[in-house]
Amino acid sequence: MIQKLKYLTLLLFVVMLTTSCDKWLELKPEDGIIRQNFWKTKEDIKSAVIGCYASLLVSSTSTTITSTSGSLAQTLFIWGEIRGDMVTSTVKSTSEQTDIMNGNISASNSITSWRIIYKTINYCNTVIDFAPQVLVSDKTLTVTDLNAYLAEAHALRGLMYFYLLRTFGEVPLQIKSTSSDSQLDQIAKSTKEEIYNQIITDLTFAETNAVTSYNVQSYDKGRITKYTANAIQADVYLWMEKYDECIAACNKVIGSGKFGLIAGQNTDGTVNTQWFNTVFYNGNSNESIFEFQFDNQQVNTFYAFLINTTRQFLASGIVMDEIYTVDYLDDKNKDIRGDLASVRASDGMIWKYAGANNTGSARTATSSYAHWFVYRYADILLMKAEALAWTSKGQEALDLVKVIRNRANALVATEKAPDPLSPTEVSDYIMDERAREFAFEGKRWYDILRNSKRNNYAHIQFLIDVVTKSAPPDRQQYILNKYKDVRSHYLPINLYELQTDKNLVQNPFYQ
Repeated sequence: MIQKLKYLTLLLFVVMLTTSCDKWLELKPEDGIIRQNFWKTKEDIKSAVIGCYASLLVSSTSTTITSTSGSLAQTLFIWGEIRGDMVTSTVKSTSEQTDIMNGNISASNSITSWRIIYKTINYCNTVIDFAPQVLVSDKTLTVTDLNAYLAEAHALRGLMYFYLLRTFGEVPLQIKSTSSDSQLDQIAKSTKEEIYNQIITDLTFAETNAVTSYNVQSYDKGRITKYTANAIQADVYLWMEKYDECIAACNKVIGSGKFGLIAGQNTDGTVNTQWFNTVFYNGNSNESIFEFQFDNQQVNTFYAFLINTTRQFLASGIVMDEIYTVDYLDDKNKDIRGDLASVRASDGMIWKYAGANNTGSARTATSSYAHWFVYRYADILLMKAEALAWTSKGQEALDLVKVIRNRANALVATEKAPDPLSPTEVSDYIMDERAREFAFEGKRWYDILRNSKRNNYAHIQFLIDVVTKSAPPDRQQYILNKYKDVRSHYLPINLYELQTDKNLVQNPFYQ
């Protein structure tokens, strides 16, 4: 049985996850623990690196690995989905959630807290700062092995800053670890350009030094490899509108020969009934590049959040009606990514994390360990397609979209014929396909924002159309006026952070 990533020792959690400080980055452990009692052997480095991954799984409000309260994945779902058009609230949604969905976003809303992200960043900083000293105490540690561990920390740090950048615009750039309250600095925000540059620097180091494989499937999908770094690079370059660089990064993943799409149909044309189980229920499939590795020992927080009667979100009605559509003449003819894959059409349950199979049975509390999908091979193909559209290769882009659609048996009703010479038409079509392919994977709002802000917001109408269409009728005019101001597209800095760090300045729209 393949061993998963949760082989952390009690010592690791004493060192990496216990105790907390009250300052804005929640940086630990305290003076002396790291320097004097850890960082002696290469096994210490490995444990600390795995601690970085563990921080992706644990609660935002608890330091115990068994916590069932809100996790980083839950935060990423909220940040990436609820300002889009594919989820709707329930009677169990919190007032803070509905406030954001209705455009009432304030600095006192706890959803704007970034502390869980900075906690992971500091674990990565700690590895980067202290791991090199083990070369002195453990002569069996090679520079190559050290750099491979450091590559994982650099890539994770780059990924965390990429989430912050897309969510807040400008954030403090902390690239040194802090091991006591006395070392906490008052840090001002860095510019978007500075953050982009640091992310690229981290990912360049990771690409150069990360392994291509750990020779264990769950490690290859749950830890950083060279190709994970390439996937993040492609995404970052796409946001930077550096399309040639994006294509080059995508081609490195494609050319590796290590990934592919899981076919939606069998060779005889019948539906592959195991597609959902392979890609989403089990996870770590051939098309996976990076996933948060929940399992039955470390369940995610999605049971109460998305599955049980306490669920706080459902799929919006447009998901089946417009995004996937339905063939009313042939109920067997359907996009395999729709009903009982991304959503249970009968009640709107978000099936990607709730489903135990593709026949309608939901997960239980003890089996709520669907992975959080950060990058899949389909993402590489569609990111490349988007970059091709903006480098005068529209037909090549559409050919890649067709590959994705054919794999999924996308219905004719969702097929369009954009002009290959119009990058705007082609990229809009790609956005439609990304909505189908990555439903509820925390990408929708970021896709909307990226497609709208391109060329200095030349296509802001795309975002305006989405947010007004999905807004409650009595809020449409308010939301329309708000989102015309591009400064409103980022969240405010949380009030607690402003009170704690006097060098922070609130994002302009919320001043």
